[in-house]
Amino acid sequence: MYPRVRSVRPNPDYTLTLEFDNQEVKVFDVKPYLDKGIFRELREKSVFYSVRPFLGSIQWVGGQDFCPDTLYLDGVPVEPDAQLDEAAHGVGAFS
Repeated sequence: MYPRVRSVRPNPDYTLTLEFDNQEVKVFDVKPYLDKGIFRELREKSVFYSVRPFLGSIQWVGGQDFCPDTLYLDGVPVEPDAQLDEAAHGVGAFS
């Protein structure tokens, strides 16, 4: 079993910054899904920004979600230096 999502932050470029329960931080790109089925609703920024952690994964107000394993395996690791830079600039508040 892969790590589960502990917190999520939506980004203006339709990516998600995810912190997992093993303290890894990754960025997951939602853009490839925005033209598919129910994920089209996420093109509306207010809907996209409604994402919250949910049972080890994430979920939006409209019920859209991703498998936590997909988020972990397809997420791109954030370099530790970038995490420190975000914290120093007041960026990186997770939900």
